[in-house]
Amino acid sequence: MPVMRIKEITDMSSEARAQRLIELRAELARIRTMVNAGGAVENPTRIRHLRKTIAQILTIENEQKLGLRKAPASEKKEEKPAKKAKPKKEAEEKTSE
Repeated sequence: MPVMRIKEITDMSSEARAQRLIELRAELARIRTMVNAGGAVENPTRIRHLRKTIAQILTIENEQKLGLRKAPASEKKEEKPAKKAKPKKEAEEKTSE
C-alpha cells in the first residue's frame, strides 16, 4: 500500500480513518511478528511508514476533537479575484518614439 498523504487523511471521514487505523495496526503487528520470529521482511522500511501513518491519523483525529483542525469541509475555499494585468511601459515608449 502506498504512503498516505496528510490531505488524503484529512479528507477521510472519522469512521474511514478509524477503519484505516485498524488495518494499519494489523499490518504492523504482522510485520513485527515476522521480524521477531527471525524471518526476512520484504520491505523493512514499511515498518517506519506504517508507524508514521498511524501517528498522523491519530494526530489529525485529536486535532479535530480539540477543534484545532476543522473536520473535512464540503465547502470550497474562497477564490481570490484574478490580478489585473499591468500595462507595459516599454510598449508605450516604443510607439511614442
